[in-house]
Parts: sequence; C-alpha cells; structure tokens
Amino acid sequence: MATISPRLDNQGIRIGWQARIRKKGYPQQVKTFRSKAEAERWAKAVETEMNRGMFVSRSESESTTLNDLLDRYSREVLPTLKGGGREASRISALRAGLGQYSLAAITSSLVAKYRDQRLATVSDKTGRPLGPQSVKHEIGLLQRALRKAVMEWGIALPGGIPTAMVSKPKMPKARDRRLVDDEEARLLAACAKARNPWLRPVVVFAIETAMRAGEMLESQKPDGAGNMVRAGPGLQWSNVDMDKRVALLPTTKNGEARDVPLSSRAVEVLKGLPRTLDGRVFGVTYEGIHQAFVRACRRAGIEGLHFHDLRHEATSRLFEKGFNPMEVSAITGHKTLQMLKRYTHLKAEDLAKRLG
Repeated sequence: MATISPRLDNQGIRIGWQARIRKKGYPQQVKTFRSKAEAERWAKAVETEMNRGMFVSRSESESTTLNDLLDRYSREVLPTLKGGGREASRISALRAGLGQYSLAAITSSLVAKYRDQRLATVSDKTGRPLGPQSVKHEIGLLQRALRKAVMEWGIALPGGIPTAMVSKPKMPKARDRRLVDDEEARLLAACAKARNPWLRPVVVFAIETAMRAGEMLESQKPDGAGNMVRAGPGLQWSNVDMDKRVALLPTTKNGEARDVPLSSRAVEVLKGLPRTLDGRVFGVTYEGIHQAFVRACRRAGIEGLHFHDLRHEATSRLFEKGFNPMEVSAITGHKTLQMLKRYTHLKAEDLAKRLG
C-alpha cells in the first residue's frame, strides 16, 4: 500500500504531499506532489501497474529532459552520421519547442501540438511557412533520439515512444521538374560563362551520372563550436577507373558503397578537368556550386529548377534509354522501387516512340 504524507519545509510549513510505495519485488517509488489528490492518483496508477506486472520505473525519464537527451545524442551519435551536420538546425528547433520537458512528460498529444506549431512557423530564410518535409525530419530526429534512449541507454518510457503514435505531416506531391525544350542548352551556355569554372563540368556530370551533389562534391557541416568542417570528401580520382569507365562511391547517403558507370560524355568531362593536389575530382564545394547554379539559371531565364532536379533528369533518362528498375537502382543507389519512382518522370512522347 502507498503511504501519503505531508512534505514540510524547515519551518514546518507544508509545501506538498509525498507518495511512497513499497512493494515486494519492486524498487521503492517516491514522488512529491503539490496536492494530496495528485499524490493519490499517481500512487494508484503505479500500484495498478505493479499488480498487473506492467510497471516500468519512471524515475530516469522523469529526471531527464529532452535537452539532456539531445546533448548526449549530439555528442555520441551525430559524429557517426554522414549527414549529421544537417541535424543541427533540427536539434535547435526541438530544444526550443520541447527541450524543457522531461522525457516522461513528452506525450503523443504534445508532439502533435509541436508538429502543428512548426507547420505554422514562418521560416527566417524563405519568409514562408516551414515545409512538411522539414517538420517530418524534426519529428524523425526526435523519434531516433527517443528510440536510442530506450534501446541502448536504458531510459524506460512507460508510455512507449510517443512519436510512433503521431501522424506525420502530409507530404506535397513529389517534384517532377525536368529539363524541357532547349533548357539544357541554355543552362550549359550560362554555366560556361560563369566565373566559377567548375560549374559546367559539374552540371554535365550530374546529368550523366545521376550522382547526388554530396557524392560528387566536398561538403561541409558545422561542428559543436559552430565552425564549418569537412563533412564529405566528394568524388576522388583514386576511385575513378577511366579504362573501365566506372566511379566508385565508398560512402553514400544510404550508407552503402556503389559503382557508377560512366557514359562517354561523363568520361569526356573527366578528361577535361585539371588535377587537384588533394585528390578531389572537382575542386569546389557544394556550397560554392549552389550559388553559381542559381545565378546561371537566372541568366538563362530558367525558373523552378533546383540542382537536385538534375538527378531527377538523369534517372528519368536512364529509363528512357531502356534500363530496367534493377539496373537503374544499381546506378542511382535507390533502395526501393517506391523511392526510385519519386525521382522518375518519363516523357510521354519519348515512351510513344518506343511503342512504335
């Protein structure tokens, strides 16, 4: 049976009520509440769980805040992740919205409220509400951190992982932007006139190989002190076999290495590149290419084209050349047909030509 007793300060004034539960086979449970009714409700709930054999100690989850958990996750997990640098802003958002709550206090309703508030938040960068993909990534990070706490760090969550019971933001229709009419010629002409000499070869290589920007180019991420450090080396000459026309990517977004076949056009791009002392194929970072690409599109009068759309374009062209889904996935690195489908937008007129 639980014992409910008043909690007094050093002057004998009651400041709350303490519930103490002693039951054979379980560690003693003690918690203080402001009112006697709250203490009785808590004690009754805990005793019921003990009687049913469902009791899980809340002590550590009640004493650990989400800020505490995110601190540990940042120290121990993020450095091991290839894309860990992208998680920094998501962690900041979670800290601001939920960081002060103990893990035991984070419920599915609280996460749902956070989701809705974030979807209504206006981005400082764009001046528009945050996209559902951004909010989905934040909730996904929260779920991974909580799962790590439960499965490997021994912090029990009596109510389970709350994010698993929250519906994710509805995603917009997948992008289907492709190069149309003479856009490729206009884009490449604008790239050739750019002050950045790496822009045109990078764009052509992206269209020919379907590589991600982070697979071709060196990328950077902020460290714990806010300084930008190298996150990925990009494509290395040591991993390019010009005779076999194959480029090896030792590490990719999905964590698996893959060999990318090189078209004749891709090989010509490589033959025309200068060699850098650090062994990189492209002596420029993604951050440097991104702004140059935006300016080139503006000069070419091309609207709504993102650098990542070049991967969409390349993937679609592989299908149009007659490659089957398994062959395309081996080239692009997509793990499932559903993921591959999101990047594949075939032109009806090209399919009609194949029908005869």
